[in-house]
Amino acid sequence: MTEIFDNIRKLYRFYVPENELADYIEFFSESSAEETFRTVATNRFSIRMFPSWTPTFYINLGEPYQLTVGSARHPIQKSADVLILRNTVVERHNLPTDHIFTVKFYPGGLEAILGINQVQLADQVVKLETVLPATFLQRIRQLPDFEERVALFQQYFLSQYTGRKKSDHYRHLVECTIGTFDASGMALNTGQLAERLFSTSKTLNRYFHRVVGTAPKNYFTTLRARTALHQYVAHKNRFSPYDFGYYDMSHFYKDVVKFTGRKLIENVG
Repeated sequence: MTEIFDNIRKLYRFYVPENELADYIEFFSESSAEETFRTVATNRFSIRMFPSWTPTFYINLGEPYQLTVGSARHPIQKSADVLILRNTVVERHNLPTDHIFTVKFYPGGLEAILGINQVQLADQVVKLETVLPATFLQRIRQLPDFEERVALFQQYFLSQYTGRKKSDHYRHLVECTIGTFDASGMALNTGQLAERLFSTSKTLNRYFHRVVGTAPKNYFTTLRARTALHQYVAHKNRFSPYDFGYYDMSHFYKDVVKFTGRKLIENVG
């Protein structure tokens, strides 16, 4: 299964924060045993995900699986929990009894809450016990359901965030730049964004490399392709490339190939 092209979200339950964490965490999710069985029965399956530059926790509540990050494959043992950046293509190779709890941060969100800069995570698979207390992870594992795991994580994150609530100028400018890009219909380039924010292209480049781990041009190309492709797959007959800052459909098609490594016609009829 491949994200965007296949509805991988049906395999999971989701919770989106509505408190102070909403600016930093995109969602919490957990595998649904019923939906997984309905989709894959007793077969092994894999889930392929495209770059997003979003730090992500994977807490393994089930059986071992394998995680491919770029060209490297990593065996993840039972009860092993990891953190990755998702700066490249990631693929999870799972048993039919897969049971995973996920926390997906926005770019810069991990640093805002836990003080961990995501740049150092590029292409890495980090043991989560080096980031979170082992006792906390054990408590998460022992809880009986998704709602209680979400509640405990939010309680922990809020306690950490309150202690480091001071605004960070680097992160604030990056957040403003992303917001401005989105509000423009994803049409502005780095120079135009810098002008809107009374800054310079050089400053934006430096700040994005410091907070996200890549240049603003690369991040916005990824964000635009991901967002536009979601809309194309969901509403092909109503899709307009101009709504996402593309010059025409040819421009959009080329970006899809760069983003996914595949021609659109190979994935969407």
